Amino acid sequence: MSAAADFTVLIPARLASTRLPDKPLADIAGLPMVVRVARRAMQSGARRCVVAADDARIVEACETHGVQALLTRTDHASGSDRLAEACTLLALPDDAVVVNVQGDEPLIEPALIDAVAAELQRRGDCAMSTAAHAIGSTADFLNPNVVKVVLDRAGTALYFSRAPIAWWRDGMAALGTDQPMVALPSPAPLRHVGIYAYRAGFLRQFPVLEPAPLETTESLEQLRALWHGHRIAVHVTAHAPGPGVDTVEDLQRVRALLARA
Repeated sequence: MSAAADFTVLIPARLASTRLPDKPLADIAGLPMVVRVARRAMQSGARRCVVAADDARIVEACETHGVQALLTRTDHASGSDRLAEACTLLALPDDAVVVNVQGDEPLIEPALIDAVAAELQRRGDCAMSTAAHAIGSTADFLNPNVVKVVLDRAGTALYFSRAPIAWWRDGMAALGTDQPMVALPSPAPLRHVGIYAYRAGFLRQFPVLEPAPLETTESLEQLRALWHGHRIAVHVTAHAPGPGVDTVEDLQRVRALLARA
């Protein structure tokens, strides 16, 4: 196995969801969603793929379909906390690379997982890596649910925000008084993609770091790392990822896409 493939995929899975109850077990083309995510991740170059679950029903569903799963505590505040526990349960060394693939991304591209892992392995100066792609519409640029990121020359994150960044000097003029914006700044702004790679030692440290004021303001956990001086490398991909699943409507959309595949 090459050094670039020497990483572990961890998938946090929490049964409780206000918008889509029992989300990890939702059926997608005959498989529980978390199993479908894991099978996509297993097509990457990862050494292994493990689901970190908060409920025995998720573990049972994974094991039924040949997916390794761990039962973690139910009181974790975030997926990062859950993965930190998983790192300990798996006895991963501090320098091991871990890729966090969200359990509601059944269309995740295996190549993107490989690219984010390779980015962290290449960047010894960074504690984390993630991904982004160019924004092509003004609606996405202005949408607070679309997280934006700006980079330095080396491709390291300077800041993440729900606000439209980078904002150009004449942006307000482009908006006009009551007209929609008709142009995007150049170069194209970047949309953050919610996939992360960490070194296991940093991942175990992250949950005990003091939450950052910026993190609270933006509701973006990755700002805690920046606030504490940790660097985040960003892989810019040419393609937007497939849709994730947060709502019943999202679930129906993904089912329809797979039915047409």
